[in-house]
Amino acid sequence: MQTLLHKAGTRGHANHGWLNSFHTFSFGGYQNPERVHFGVLRVLNDDTVAGGMGFGTHPHDNMEIISIPLSGTLEHKDSAGNHGIIQSGDVQVMSAGTGIAHSEKNHSSSEAVQFLQIWVFPKQRNVTPRYDQQSFRAEDRHNQFQQVLSPNPEDAGVWIHQDAWFHLADFDAGFATEYQVKQPGNGVYVFVLEGEATVAGQPLSRRDGLGVWETGTLQVQATTATRLLLMDVPMSL
Repeated sequence: MQTLLHKAGTRGHANHGWLNSFHTFSFGGYQNPERVHFGVLRVLNDDTVAGGMGFGTHPHDNMEIISIPLSGTLEHKDSAGNHGIIQSGDVQVMSAGTGIAHSEKNHSSSEAVQFLQIWVFPKQRNVTPRYDQQSFRAEDRHNQFQQVLSPNPEDAGVWIHQDAWFHLADFDAGFATEYQVKQPGNGVYVFVLEGEATVAGQPLSRRDGLGVWETGTLQVQATTATRLLLMDVPMSL
């Protein structure tokens, strides 16, 4: 088993006033050659956008882009005519493929929106752009892993063009379980949204990240009431 620890305080940080953003991997003005990606996981941004503000229309191509709101509401519009509003409990995906332009803005004029923006390298280039969003029940992740993303349109959650699986979990203090890696050659990046937990023997706190690979299972124990995001991704680009 190999592990890679990213403490919350070591992330890149950019505060633009309307946008307060923490970068687990190199992004924008934060460039760290030792933190470019974890397998096909390229971007993990922890963003807070002030009321009435947001990212204007800008282009993407050949990237799977996932947005997970943590609080507030986020509004999406794109050049394919898609328009969606998502909030905590929702997961949104955009396969940029051959190219698409989109905007992401705070739907509220007064309340901040906090969300994760995640980029994953696709296994197929130049696919037809697509957009999807789904809502997930909080009770379905209480003391269990709730699958919110997969490579299979017929499976639970939204899907992307990559052999990746995302799970959310809300664990009670003291709860212990085991996560089974979905595919040989995949690793798991665990991001602590709230609380404290021990993962693969490593104590983690709020907003810490831990990459684990070369193993088929992952031991997880919540120290306090804890919310986790697990991203099970191929380690080879």
